[in-house]
Amino acid sequence: MAWIILVVAGLFEIGWAIGLKYTVGFTRFWPSVATIAAMVISLGLLGVAMKSIPVGTSYAIWVGVGAVGTAALGMLLFGEPANLARLISLGLIVAGIVGLKLATPAV
Repeated sequence: MAWIILVVAGLFEIGWAIGLKYTVGFTRFWPSVATIAAMVISLGLLGVAMKSIPVGTSYAIWVGVGAVGTAALGMLLFGEPANLARLISLGLIVAGIVGLKLATPAV
């Protein structure tokens, strides 16, 4: 269950990272409220996951899920470049996430 919570925390990290773009420097009220809520939920879930998953593993996976998801949505929503080098780099991050999961003993 901790791994599912960790992935959900990463999804909320994607939400707040993308949300930052829509807050326009926290000058728009509702996008700012949603972004701050996603931040709190993401960090709270990360903390819960860290009860069972080693801190280094959980933090790296949380950041990795957030980075890959945010970069992918940046390409889809904001027209950021989706060149081969970027896609390969994101693939390497995903490989690292999978590697950390496989290398972490079951709890």
